[in-house]
Amino acid sequence: MTSPKQALARTASSADAAPGTPPGAARGAQGRGTPAGADSWRGRFYRWDTKASPYAFVAPFFVLFGAFTLVPLLYTAWYSLHDVQLSALDHQTWTGLDNYRNLLSSDFFWNALRNTFMIGVISTVPQLLAALGLAHLLNYKLRGSTGWRVVMLTPYATSVAAATLVFSLLYSWDGGMVNWILHFFGVDAVNWRESDWGSRFAVSSIVIWRWTGYNALIYLAAMQAIPADLYESAALDGANRWQQFRHVTVPQLRPTIWFTVVVSTIGATQLFGEPLLFGGVSGSKGGSEHQYQTLGLYMYDQGWIIGNLGKASAIAWSMFLILLLVAAVNLLLTRRLRKTS
Repeated sequence: MTSPKQALARTASSADAAPGTPPGAARGAQGRGTPAGADSWRGRFYRWDTKASPYAFVAPFFVLFGAFTLVPLLYTAWYSLHDVQLSALDHQTWTGLDNYRNLLSSDFFWNALRNTFMIGVISTVPQLLAALGLAHLLNYKLRGSTGWRVVMLTPYATSVAAATLVFSLLYSWDGGMVNWILHFFGVDAVNWRESDWGSRFAVSSIVIWRWTGYNALIYLAAMQAIPADLYESAALDGANRWQQFRHVTVPQLRPTIWFTVVVSTIGATQLFGEPLLFGGVSGSKGGSEHQYQTLGLYMYDQGWIIGNLGKASAIAWSMFLILLLVAAVNLLLTRRLRKTS
C-alpha cells in the first residue's frame, strides 16, 4: 500500500523531469558525477575550433610568405636607400633616393630597360601567336593528341641551362647550324653574340621555344570550355573554320589571351637565365657592348659582380614598380573588357 505522502513525492519528482523523459531520469543524470559546466566548456571549445581551424590551416603559407618574400622585399627596400657594399655589409650609409636618381641618369639602366622591352616584344608576340595556332589545331580531333600535348610540354620541363647550352651551339659563329642554314641560302654568317638585333633575336628564340607549348595548353583548355552550340550556329550560318576561329574562338578567348599577355610581360621583365648563360663569360654584361643586357642582368652585375648592393636593390625595386604598373594596366583593361562584353 502506498501512503498519500509517498504518492505526492513521486508526483513531484516526475514533474521536475523534462516532458517526454522517463520518471527519475533527471535524478539519475544528476547522480552520474558530470561536473557542472562541462557541456558549456565543450561548446566553447567547439566554437573556438570552428573559428580558428581555417586560420591554422592557412597559417603556414603566410609564415613562409612573410619569411621568404615579405621580409626580403622590405629589407631590399631598406638597402635601396643606403650605400651598401657587398664586401662591407655592416657599414651602411644613408643616401635616401640617391640610388634611384643615379639610375634615372644612368645610360646603362635605360639601355637595360630598352633591351628588356625589345626582347619582351620579340619573344612574346610570336610565342602567343604560335601558341594560339597550335591550340586551335589540337582542339580538333587528331590522332595521338595526348602525345602531342606531352611533346609541347617538354620544352617547359627542360632546364634553362640545358636549353640555353643547345641554342648557344646552334647560334655559334663557327660551325653553328643556324649560320650553316643561312650559308646554304646564300646569306652571310651572323655573329649572334656580338650583333645588336641578332643577340636579341637569339635570346628571344630560347624564350619562344620554352614557353610556346605551355601557353598553347592554356589556350587549349580555354577553347575546350567554349560551348559547342556557338560553333554549330556559326556553321549553320555558313562560316568556315577560319571564320569560326576569328568570330567565335578569339572573342571567347579574350580574357585568357590577356592573361597570357600579362604573365608573359612579367616573365620578360624578370628575364635573367637565358641571356646570362647565352653570353658565356660576358653574360652578366649582356655582351661586350651591353647589347642584350636586361634589367635582371643589370641588377645581377651591380649586386654580385661590382658589389654595389644599394644600387642593385634600387634596380630590384624599379622592376617591382614596373610590374605593379603592368598589373594596374591589366586591371583597367580587364574592367573595360567586362563592360564592353
